[in-house]
Amino acid sequence: MQFTAVRRAGAIQARVIYALLMREILTRYGRHNIGFLWLFVEPMLFTTGVTILWTLSKSVHGSSLPIVAFALTGYSSVLLWRNMPARCIGAIEPNLALMYHRNVKAIDIFLARLLLEAGGATISFVTLTLFYINIGWLDPPNDVLTVVEGWLLMAWFGASAAMFLGALAEKSELVERLWHPFSYIVFPLSGAAFMVDALPTSVQKLALYVPMVSGVELIREGYFGQAFRAHYDLSYLLGCCILFTLLALARVATVSREITPE
Repeated sequence: MQFTAVRRAGAIQARVIYALLMREILTRYGRHNIGFLWLFVEPMLFTTGVTILWTLSKSVHGSSLPIVAFALTGYSSVLLWRNMPARCIGAIEPNLALMYHRNVKAIDIFLARLLLEAGGATISFVTLTLFYINIGWLDPPNDVLTVVEGWLLMAWFGASAAMFLGALAEKSELVERLWHPFSYIVFPLSGAAFMVDALPTSVQKLALYVPMVSGVELIREGYFGQAFRAHYDLSYLLGCCILFTLLALARVATVSREITPE
């Protein structure tokens, strides 16, 4: 009996999140031109542009690894963790009217946006990987499961940080003001444009204090296998994910009690 009630409640919330997801797609992309396809075409264009620029400029990244694969793994990861908080900050206010419905909660609004961003970044990453392999710019990943593991950990980190910042932003506008410059400052430290192994030994441990570095290194290990000497601390990355998740859930619960639908 209790299991049936939980299953029914879960089905209701799944429909709510799906409806919010569809609403977000139509609100953001509309029905004109290619519509919701911009969801993954936009990150594909960004990643491809960076890849071409790096290739033409013959950028040095500290190894003999293919620049295309290096850029793809790095910048796709950046889009995953950076876009999620940007979409969750300020997400509740435009959806206040929907919260008159008792089944629509703050966490549902966040989850709908997170699924949208994670889906777009993942489709872009997979599509570009298959396309580059097909035209000969990229070799197939050495270990797909390791790539998936790294990608899921990066998605978890981005989602937990996004929910926490999104809920925190309901109390202070400073969160939105500070996140954008902070994300640009952290970007060069996130491991997208460098290899930990290429850094001085004294700096390598310091680099791993940035959680995203471990995720990017794990993804690249899955891509390059033995050709890439990875440095990562999965226990630290998992700890950050769990901490942000707990903080996010606690903050979202508080915000849900304080919200007054308009």
